[in-house]
Amino acid sequence: MLIREVTFTVDLGEHGYLIGFDDDYDFPSEMPFGWRCGPATPATAVVLPTTDTGPLQMTVQTHDSPPDTEPGDGWEPAEEMSLLADTPTLCLATIGQGDFWDAWPEDQPPLEAPEAADSGGWVHMRLYCHVDDLEHGIGDHGERHLVQLWPAPQAPAVHPDISDADRQARAAYAADMARPVEDYTVAYPFTYGDEAG
Repeated sequence: MLIREVTFTVDLGEHGYLIGFDDDYDFPSEMPFGWRCGPATPATAVVLPTTDTGPLQMTVQTHDSPPDTEPGDGWEPAEEMSLLADTPTLCLATIGQGDFWDAWPEDQPPLEAPEAADSGGWVHMRLYCHVDDLEHGIGDHGERHLVQLWPAPQAPAVHPDISDADRQARAAYAADMARPVEDYTVAYPFTYGDEAG
């Protein structure tokens, strides 16, 4: 049964958004290229929309049991994964260039994780996506996401198969994340007054 539903518009950053039950945000060690969502941590999912920078309409629902699948309406095939509800409150943040912005609407009270005694603290997330313009880019792509959450023991994720290009993109991202910070750092000489630094 549906417990609560919230619909609002999110202004996206450049790298999608994080959703889950932990607000200790960091860039994921892996990106789920070829999928819409994947694990950032056991408690948080990273979601990759088509819209690069622009509006996305989001509906978040909590249920006390698995909801029926959504009929038609242009939804892409649903993806599913388990999230560990470390904290009771759902967290949502957009990912920008090197930073994260809290995206939960200020006019909405916090959304609490649905609980069940037999779930072991896990919540199942099902993500539906629809986009009018499939070309990745900036602006309004008519994109909307439906996120459904319900208590359930940890279960295998449900995602589509990925291509070789997706595998290569994932490997390139993982290699970039593994590079030491010093590889991205450049030191420039400067002078302050009469002193060289």
